Amino acid sequence: MSNYYRPGGVGGFTFFPPVIKNLLIINVAVFLVQYLGGRIIIESAGMRFDQVITKYFALIPISGMHFSNVDPWIFLPWQLITYQFLHGDFSHIFFNMFALWMFGMELENNWGSKKFLFFYLMCGTVAGLAHLFITPLLTNDLAPTIGASGAIFGVMVAFAMMFPDRYIYIYFLIPVKAKYLIAFLVVLEFLFVNSSQGGNIAHLAHLGGAVAGFVYVLISRNSGLRFNNIFKKNKFKSQTTYNPYVHTNNTHDINEAKYYDINNEDKVDQAEIDKILDKISQSGYQNLTAKEKQILFEASKKMNKK
Repeated sequence: MSNYYRPGGVGGFTFFPPVIKNLLIINVAVFLVQYLGGRIIIESAGMRFDQVITKYFALIPISGMHFSNVDPWIFLPWQLITYQFLHGDFSHIFFNMFALWMFGMELENNWGSKKFLFFYLMCGTVAGLAHLFITPLLTNDLAPTIGASGAIFGVMVAFAMMFPDRYIYIYFLIPVKAKYLIAFLVVLEFLFVNSSQGGNIAHLAHLGGAVAGFVYVLISRNSGLRFNNIFKKNKFKSQTTYNPYVHTNNTHDINEAKYYDINNEDKVDQAEIDKILDKISQSGYQNLTAKEKQILFEASKKMNKK
């Protein structure tokens, strides 16, 4: 199987798995509300509606913010989640959502939707905490923070750790391995933190999300947890997309599948296979029963004979 990154529905993987699909919808819907809110004045608040959204749902510095003739803006705990769904302009939301789909699709398909959602929100929360508590130590130029970039950096780092040798095309022309491209982006963020460049971008939030993603994957591997047999206790290995129609190298899964003796002459029902693939998308391959694994195992053998 090729190491080139080809996002798509190969081997039963969902092109838009549930969590990523819903995250895309929610982020776009919120962005439209922000955009339209810029044209609505809330007289009782003395602000536009998009400013009201920023006041209560963007990530406000712990020290608070004061504006003339306006009540002080203060940090509220839920902002650690809600700020991840707000964006400043079209390019901001476009690149964040494209990266979420590009790198997150394969993670969700491998981990399952619940685990991916927890991971995504956790990275965004850690990114927000890093920005809240570390940025004030480096600068006094504080402002409300919005965007999913911290969580996206966590997703990208996890992708690079799981699929380090997967090629990604820059501008659809130049192939670069994921481990090099994403490592370069993280180093770039670190350099921006130590320079005056980067404008109002929250680089420490990006680094916080990246560190959260790295630590999560590292702890998962070292604790012996298995995410669809991706992580190994000894070391990371280059991985390709799981394809249920290709024989697995995991002896345990093969032996477990062979426990059920299904007549090879029987035809495998495609509807039943689709149902199993949907289950993989929802909860991951590790949650299949031995019989369900056998059905995919038999389908794999038949596909390989063609």
